[in-house]
Amino acid sequence: DRPCPRSHPRTCMKCGQGTAALVIRVGDPFCRGCFREYFVHKFRAMLGKNRVIFPGEKVLLAVSGGSASSAMVRQVQEGLSREAAKRLRFVPGLVYVEEGAVRRQSPEQREQTLAQMETLLQATGFPYHLIHLEEALELPPSILQPGPERPSPSSPSGPSYKQAVDSFIQQQRQDGDSGTSLPGGSTQDTAAGPPATPRLPDTTQTQELLRSFEAAGTATAREELLEMLRTHLIVQTARDRGYAKVMMGDSLTRVAIKLLTNLSLGRGAFLAVDTGFTDRRHGDVMVVRPMRDYTAKEIAFYNRFFSVPTVTVPPLFTKRREKPSIHQLVERFLLGLQEEFPSTISTVYRTGEKLSPEPAKASSESQRCLLCLCGLDTIGGEW
Repeated sequence: DRPCPRSHPRTCMKCGQGTAALVIRVGDPFCRGCFREYFVHKFRAMLGKNRVIFPGEKVLLAVSGGSASSAMVRQVQEGLSREAAKRLRFVPGLVYVEEGAVRRQSPEQREQTLAQMETLLQATGFPYHLIHLEEALELPPSILQPGPERPSPSSPSGPSYKQAVDSFIQQQRQDGDSGTSLPGGSTQDTAAGPPATPRLPDTTQTQELLRSFEAAGTATAREELLEMLRTHLIVQTARDRGYAKVMMGDSLTRVAIKLLTNLSLGRGAFLAVDTGFTDRRHGDVMVVRPMRDYTAKEIAFYNRFFSVPTVTVPPLFTKRREKPSIHQLVERFLLGLQEEFPSTISTVYRTGEKLSPEPAKASSESQRCLLCLCGLDTIGGEW
């Protein structure tokens, strides 16, 4: 029955003048302008520190419609604009995997979600690709083997990267500074008019996909199957369209949850590959995670403050209310701890930063897992 205490406005810790609009961590208040600069700088710093994306490369952005991947697309949009202080110089494309069948959506709901996503993708001005999860049933057998590594334009370290940047700038000047114009050749380029109603796969394909998921005995197995099929589809799309890199929107919170989930599933030897900034297991297509330094809270506030559109999809269907899967159980556990101990998720994340990807490498094809392409950890050591 006591009255709620009145909150006192706090001053931004960075500029020292504006009124704080949010508190990222305890004692870290930011106004909106400084928070935007902080958010943008963190994205550019992550790409600049790792130096794996070279100027002129085609990069495929995997968009799920969620908050993290939508914020990632917005960062790329702003980084490619001519007004940006440090412009991004790669060529982006977008891909969306429609998973309504395994999420128990009706055909009408799937059509509605597809229309919303197509509107969102068209608004970016980038080439985009809409693919259905059913297409995973038609993937070629080559998806189960890493492709030949692409010859990189230069070594991604030290002065050689600078030489690649200088060469790109010189080429741009010779071509009349064409900027960030996107190449054609996409099967579904952005259109000026309203989006057409997307078509759904045949009912036969959908039923076959559902039978595959029903054959997985537990909700945990279905979660793993969905992630595996989604990854294979995205990688195959990148190969078919000539993309050298794939950007995933895994946030710091999602990476921490995945770390403990993989430990629970017996994938401790592959944590660095599944959660690190770079994932080279596919050979010709490298997966990068530029959003892995952002917490879910930071992303949610950024999307709210700067009107980043998102599309919400339902989780995988399950009849169990308690302990539906290891993935959801770990998520509830970590988020529950985070409420009482705010440094929980960041501590788990920083622990994963110390891991090496060496155990995931395979010495031969016979020592490689057919599902995740990582090296088998069946050999305990040398005799």
